[in-house]
Amino acid sequence: MANCSAKACTINISSTSGMYGTPKLATYCMAKWGVRGLTKTLAQELKGTGIVVNTVCPTKVKTPLRRKAWWGLLPSCTCIKYVSKNLPYLVRKCYNTFISPDGEQKERRKHRMEPQKKTTLTEGSVAKGMLLFALPIFISNLFQQLYNAADSLIVGNFLGGEALAAVGSSGSLIFLLTGFVNGVSLGAGVVVARYFGAKDWQRMRRTIHTTVALGLAAGAVLTVVGVLLTPQILRWMGTPDNVLVNSIAYFRMYFMGSIAVVMYNVGASILQSVGDSRSPMQYLIAASIINIVLDLVLIGGFRMGVGAAAFATIASQTVSAVLAFSKLIRSKEEWAVRPREVRFDGPSLKAVIVQGLPSGIQNSVISLANVIVQSNINSFGANAMAGCGAYSKVEGFAFLPVTCFAMALATFVSQNVGAGQPDRVRKGMKFGILCSIAMAEVVGVCIYLASPWLIGAFSSEPDVIAFGVQQAHTAALFYCLLAFSHCCAGILRGLGRPVVPMMVMLAVWCVLRITYITITLHFIHAIGVVFWAYPITWSISSLLFAWYIRHCPIPQLGGGAPH
Repeated sequence: MANCSAKACTINISSTSGMYGTPKLATYCMAKWGVRGLTKTLAQELKGTGIVVNTVCPTKVKTPLRRKAWWGLLPSCTCIKYVSKNLPYLVRKCYNTFISPDGEQKERRKHRMEPQKKTTLTEGSVAKGMLLFALPIFISNLFQQLYNAADSLIVGNFLGGEALAAVGSSGSLIFLLTGFVNGVSLGAGVVVARYFGAKDWQRMRRTIHTTVALGLAAGAVLTVVGVLLTPQILRWMGTPDNVLVNSIAYFRMYFMGSIAVVMYNVGASILQSVGDSRSPMQYLIAASIINIVLDLVLIGGFRMGVGAAAFATIASQTVSAVLAFSKLIRSKEEWAVRPREVRFDGPSLKAVIVQGLPSGIQNSVISLANVIVQSNINSFGANAMAGCGAYSKVEGFAFLPVTCFAMALATFVSQNVGAGQPDRVRKGMKFGILCSIAMAEVVGVCIYLASPWLIGAFSSEPDVIAFGVQQAHTAALFYCLLAFSHCCAGILRGLGRPVVPMMVMLAVWCVLRITYITITLHFIHAIGVVFWAYPITWSISSLLFAWYIRHCPIPQLGGGAPH
C-alpha cells in the first residue's frame, strides 16, 4: 500500500477479530466486522474514480508505541508523533488484504489463523460428513464390545463355566434396567440436535441441562431398584441354582455404580448430538483399557470372583463419565454444561419425554422380551447359557455398523430437519442405510465362517461351543435385516416420529417373538426354535419399516423441537 499509484488511498483499521471472531467480545467483533463491510461498500462505490479503499486487520503487534502506551507513558502529542512515524511499519507488518476474493484465505494460510469450524452435519458432502461422524461411533462401540468380550474371556478362562454363564447372561437383565434411561437419552439427543441445526441456542441449553438433571435422577433410582430387585428378577428368569450366587454378586456390584453408566450415556448423547463423536470415542478407549487391566489384575492375578469383573466395568465407566462431563463443563461453546443451571425446565422436559419416552419404552419392553427369551435358553442348562452368552459377545461385533449408522442417521436427520434441508435428509438416509447393510452382512459372513474358533476362545468345553456355533449359524447371515430395521428406527427418531419404531418393535420383536417361542416350544422342544425367532422377526420388521419409510413425508421447515 505504500507503493499505491492511485489518486488517493484510504486505509481503514479493523482487526483480526473482525475476521475470525473472539469469544466474549461480541460487541467489539461486530464493530470491527462493520469496518470491513464499510470498506467493501466504499470500494465498490468509488470503483473507477482512482480512489483505492483498503482495510488493515492487525492482531497484537509489538511496537515501541504499544510498549510505552501499555505503561501509560505517552502524552497525547507523543502518541500522534509515534503514530505518524510508525504507520508505514504497522501497515507493512499488519497488512492483511486488499478487498479481493482470495485475500482472506491467503492471509489465513500465511498466519495459520484458520477460523475454527463448528462440527455440523448440515454442510458439505453428505457421504464424507456421515462417515466422519459415524467412524468414531464405530470405534467407540468396537472398544466397548472388546472390553465386554474381555470380561467373558477372562472370567471364562480363569473362573470356569459357571462364572461365564453368570456374566454371559447379564446382557438381557442389564439392558432391561438401563435400556429405558438410554432410550430417553437418545430422544434427548434428537431434540438437542434439532435445536443445534436450527441454531436455537437458548432452547438447546435448557434441553441439555434438563437432560443432565433427568440422568442424575434416573441413575439414582436405577441404583436402588437394581440392587434390591436383582435376586428376585434372576429367579423369575429361571437362573439355575449353580449359577445364581455368581449372578447375584455380579449384578449387585454392577448396579451399585450404574449411575456412572447412565451419566456417561447422557454426556455422550449430548456431545454426539452437536456433531462431536470423537470425544466419546476417546473416553471409551480409555475406559476399555482400564477395564481390561483391572480384569487381568483382579481376576487373573488375585483370583477374585465375578464381582471383580463388575467392579472393573463400573470403575472404567466412571472414568469415561468424568471425562465426558469435564469436557462439557470446560467447553466455551453454546452447548456447554453449567452446573448451576442443571434443573428441570418444563417445556424442555416435555420435549425430551415426547421424543425419549417411546425409545425408552421400546428398549425396556424389548429387553424384557429378551429376558423371557433368555429364560427359555436357561431351561436348556448351564452349557446352553454359557454358549449363548459367548455368542452374544461375538454378535456384539455385528452390531457395530448397525448401531453406529443408526445413531449417525438420527443425528444427521435431526440436524438437517432443524436446518430445513429435506433433500439433504433423503441423501443421508439412502447412504446410511446402504453402508450399514453392507457392513453388517460382511461381518455376518465372517462370524458364520469363523464361529467355531470365536466361540472356542471363550470356553474349551465342546457342549458350550456347540450351542454358540448353532446360534451363530442360524442368525449371522440375516444381520443385514437387523441393520435395516435399526437404521429405519434411527431415521424416524430423527424425523420426530419415535412412536412408529416403538410400535413396530414392540409388536414384532416382543409380542410376536415371545408368542412364536412359547407356542413352538410346546411342540418342538429344541433350542433351535429359540434361535430362529430372531431372523424371523427381523424380516417382518424390515418389511414394515420399508413400507413406512417409503410413504413417510419429510418436514420442509427448519427450527423448533420435533412434534
